[in-house]
Amino acid sequence: MSVVAAIGVLALLIVVHELGHFSAARVQEIHVNRFSIGFGPVLLRYLGKRTEYALRAIPLGGYVGFPDEDPESDIPPEDPNLLSNRPILDRAIVISAGVIANLIFAYFLLVGQGVTVGFADVNYEPGVLIPEVLEEQVSRAAQAGIQSGDIIIAIEDQEIPASSEAMTIVRNAIQDSGNQPLEFTILREGEKIPLVVTPEGDNSGKGKIGVMLAPNGEFIKTYPKNPVDAFILGAKEFQRLGQLTVQGFGQLITNFQENARQVAGPVAIVAVGAELARNDLANLFQFGALISINLAIINILPLPALDGGQLVFLLIEGLRGKPLPNKLQEGIMQTGLVLLLGLGVFLIVRDTANLALFQNLFQ
Repeated sequence: MSVVAAIGVLALLIVVHELGHFSAARVQEIHVNRFSIGFGPVLLRYLGKRTEYALRAIPLGGYVGFPDEDPESDIPPEDPNLLSNRPILDRAIVISAGVIANLIFAYFLLVGQGVTVGFADVNYEPGVLIPEVLEEQVSRAAQAGIQSGDIIIAIEDQEIPASSEAMTIVRNAIQDSGNQPLEFTILREGEKIPLVVTPEGDNSGKGKIGVMLAPNGEFIKTYPKNPVDAFILGAKEFQRLGQLTVQGFGQLITNFQENARQVAGPVAIVAVGAELARNDLANLFQFGALISINLAIINILPLPALDGGQLVFLLIEGLRGKPLPNKLQEGIMQTGLVLLLGLGVFLIVRDTANLALFQNLFQ
């Protein structure tokens, strides 16, 4: 059931995104002839009065189709309600609406979380918890004697405070000390233990010691006091998740070689969502909001086949006073779509091969 719930959340986010495009076009009375979830062969189809609705076999997104792109359309090319005949602003609204829909949906998911199951909060205590240490052969922490369940209460002469900034302090101290020894003070079963750990430096010089970090303290649930407070708490959580997502993309761009292997495809995302749902169905609120924000940011990137790429075409049209030639635009978009689908298939194959269930079949 947890896998089905995670798949359902992903499918819902795709529908929300495409509904954003569809609704923005319909509100402006722009012709829409296709609404598709997925790509490739049609699994289910419904023919409405003006639009074909379809569910397709390859679950890597969806699209809203317009008669402008359909050579079999019987709508005259000069029809003012064709998307290509509308002003740049009208078209920009349609293209941007999917991203906006995902952001709005993420916000209201978080408001709903606050009202129903609340937000996780921490009564902080001094230090940072180490819930897991990696295997000894790859972990400088394990080699130095750090164990799962230890609490870092000081690094060198700096004590780790009881605050939300504690993990940032520890992470920065480790990253800034690649191949340089650091003196840790560890709290283990009430006893303070001094240990010297030398973070392993990567290609960029950033240090790592091979541990997971977690806040040290008691986890509690925070609920809104009234309806207005629900929207305020939802906005704060939306801002937090948005900042984390942007920081993640920033790290991917600035240190691509190190972080590219962490990029996940649909299979891995479903696996993570299923694990979260298995632990607590309430986690699906956070999972859905985070993925929805990620979808919005990915789609606004200025890359071919994404919404951001189409906005770049509109920007060029505005600067030139006329659009780029159709064949050039179609070539760029088709190339981008092929690359995007290829990346999606690669991630699906890789993530499926990495699933424990799949690996057990060959043991």
